[in-house]
Amino acid sequence: MRENTKTVKIGDKIIGGGNPILIQSMTNTKTEDVNATVAQILQLEKAGCDIIRSTANNEEAAKAFSKIKESIHIPIVADIHFDYRLAILAMEHGADKIRINPGNIGGAENIKKVVDTAKKYHVPIRVGVNSGSLEKNLIEKYGGVTAEGIVESALDKVRMLEEQDFDDIVISIKSSDVMMCIKAHELIVSQTNHPLHVGITEAGTITRGNIKSAVGLGVILYQGIGDTIRVSLTGDPVNEIVSAKLILKTLGLRTGGIEVVSCPTCGRTSIDLIGLANKVENLAADYEDLNIKVAVMGCVVNGPGEAREADIGIAGGNGEGLLIKHGEVVKKVPENELLNVLEYELKNWNK
Repeated sequence: MRENTKTVKIGDKIIGGGNPILIQSMTNTKTEDVNATVAQILQLEKAGCDIIRSTANNEEAAKAFSKIKESIHIPIVADIHFDYRLAILAMEHGADKIRINPGNIGGAENIKKVVDTAKKYHVPIRVGVNSGSLEKNLIEKYGGVTAEGIVESALDKVRMLEEQDFDDIVISIKSSDVMMCIKAHELIVSQTNHPLHVGITEAGTITRGNIKSAVGLGVILYQGIGDTIRVSLTGDPVNEIVSAKLILKTLGLRTGGIEVVSCPTCGRTSIDLIGLANKVENLAADYEDLNIKVAVMGCVVNGPGEAREADIGIAGGNGEGLLIKHGEVVKKVPENELLNVLEYELKNWNK
């Protein structure tokens, strides 16, 4: 379905039309604190963020976009609520995209002012509707907050922009209710060909949020729905990027980087496999240029067999362990050298 969506250019990135799904996040700094915001965006870039969003909740924040852009390397989206003047100001100061709800910025006259500025600066508009902000008339119409109501609300807002002869639109329909969010996306794809930004809003803290996001995004993306994604987590936004990349890789929608597989431990495990697996995960993050599978196994009994599908693996034993490549045992090393041996192999993988 993504192949049928319109393309939208956001800075130097293009979404829709079958282009790769891009990963987004949002800064949690005060946007007007340029140094703090830039520092966080650079961290997110390093983690693999493709597009970043920052709030433009006051005049100082909106004006800060021009300064922020001088030091970052990915497109930046201005998040606007209620005040159309901040949307205009953010675009005038270099925002590559704006996120608004056209229904809450003060009527057709203000929408026209925003659209005219967007046309002038070639800035796309993301129409964002969340289940928590659904209009009362739609709640009454559908007997509560429903997927049907979310879709109708979003398409109403899209029409407000289209009536101004504006078509450079991205749609976002989010809910913290996973099943409602899935249904809303399934409904909307037959009613519009604008690209979709997908996410489970207010998903929660690391554990709960990752599970809800993986289930919801997994079902939606597997159906070919979605052009950009955000995993919304309460915490360091870098975690959102790590999770989003894993979701895309698991679905075969993104390649590159090391995939680490590890056994769940059992009574045969005689090494600190949990600690070792975590160290390997951290190590693997430094090798985004490698597209291989690394196995971390807890014993030498089943290790070689379980690691057979991996490109390289290590399996621990009593005070010693095995290095395994392509299912074959290469050598035996002391347990405390397993990580160093693996790191050496990764550094020299393509040499």
